[in-house]
Amino acid sequence: MTATYTFDVFSSLDGYGSYGGDGDWGGYWGKQGPELLDRRLASFSEPQRMVFGPGTFRQFVDMLAESTEDSDVRDPWVTAMRNMPMTVVSSTLQGPLDWPDATVVPGDAVDIVARLKQSSDVPLRSHGSLTLNWALLAAGLVDRIQITIFPVITGRSGTEPVLRGADDFDLELLEHRTLDGNIQELVYRPTLHAGSAAANGR
Repeated sequence: MTATYTFDVFSSLDGYGSYGGDGDWGGYWGKQGPELLDRRLASFSEPQRMVFGPGTFRQFVDMLAESTEDSDVRDPWVTAMRNMPMTVVSSTLQGPLDWPDATVVPGDAVDIVARLKQSSDVPLRSHGSLTLNWALLAAGLVDRIQITIFPVITGRSGTEPVLRGADDFDLELLEHRTLDGNIQELVYRPTLHAGSAAANGR
């Protein structure tokens, strides 16, 4: 049975995954509440294998190394995620890795994840890792996009548009919930749009 792959990402309303030097929002754009944090922890309560690109992996390692016990990056769901087995797709990352169970696999991300989907006995999940997941979307390997939209517009300070490098997709809404009164979690099944570049072999 093929393992399900979920692309899990945070976004502002205008589609940015983070903010630059002009922003002073703080973690989760400062909008997190108990429902969001409980929901995030529930998302990581079942066995899964994480799949990260090298950039996101380094960011998490650095943030955890520099953080205190009271910081957002030490929230329980992050600890749960860190304790899951991790595949890091990278041809340049060198060990040792400051992660309990991380394996670096060099090579083409599409080939690596295609093999993982066939061999893994648990679902696969990736948080962030935008470039990696744009490629996996185009290859038809992403089964679910879980996007959590925070109630902010970061038109001046926003960086890293979460879907800017993706192809064209039709989306089927599978789940939706409102957390803490104003955060939207949406789960979609993506299907490559018939007129997209990838669908036309370009």
